[in-house]
Amino acid sequence: MGASDLYDPDGITPLAWRLLRVAAGYEQRAVEREIDELMQAHVSMLESGNRSLSRARRKTLLDLYSTELTDEQVRAIVDHF
Repeated sequence: MGASDLYDPDGITPLAWRLLRVAAGYEQRAVEREIDELMQAHVSMLESGNRSLSRARRKTLLDLYSTELTDEQVRAIVDHF
């Protein structure tokens, strides 16, 4: 079970998306290399709140980040930011 099964990607704030990425040790360009057809600009827009990704893409992104974080770290970021 991944983090996207525990947390609703629709309820994650732009700041929390950025914090999750940074805490997981990813630069925006690295995310682009990890997920097919996802560009750095998409990550930037998600984190700035200017545009959202599809729910499926957000689930994929959340699962990517959560592989590098503990459940407690993901929970703390999602719940408090």
